[in-house]
Amino acid sequence: MSRKLKEDRLVLMTHNLGKLKEFSALLLPYKKEIISSKDLDIEDPEETGKTFEENAKLKALFAAKVSGLPSLADDSGLEVSALDGAPGIYSSRFADGDYQGAMKRINDLLADKEDRRANFTCVLSIAWPDGYSETFTGRVFGNLCWPPMGNNGFGYDPFFVPEGYKESFGILDTKIKERISHRSRAFSEFVKHCL
Repeated sequence: MSRKLKEDRLVLMTHNLGKLKEFSALLLPYKKEIISSKDLDIEDPEETGKTFEENAKLKALFAAKVSGLPSLADDSGLEVSALDGAPGIYSSRFADGDYQGAMKRINDLLADKEDRRANFTCVLSIAWPDGYSETFTGRVFGNLCWPPMGNNGFGYDPFFVPEGYKESFGILDTKIKERISHRSRAFSEFVKHCL
């Protein structure tokens, strides 16, 4: 049995404005005020986990303990089939702030491979200050495109075309992306169990 989120305010453990915007839009119908860890000057803890789930839980528990509020954190990344799931949990570190360069490096690694399948994975964790936490997973499958298409979204979005579409997340309408993305799928599980 999942714990219901009764509190009106919660912390989102992120310094990424794109994620903050996306989660704020997702939480709007539930009348929950979301505060970013950046606004509270909470530094990101070191991600020492070996899986998306471990890292999401680690970040959510850290933010809940420091803030004294329920906290959401996600760990997400791009998993490329022909690269045995890389960059995976290292997606952000692989880019090191330069997603254009990261997309080019991945494309170069795939130069002699026909397989362009990839998926985005998001594990969303909610934690309370008493140490209780839960995690929820969402995935979206598709293929990588080259060159990247569009400037919407963030991260690897222009490089990824979801199944059933001809345009990348960098071009697709925000409403479509919000409905089918890995983050929205994990969020839907969170809503079903905790709201």
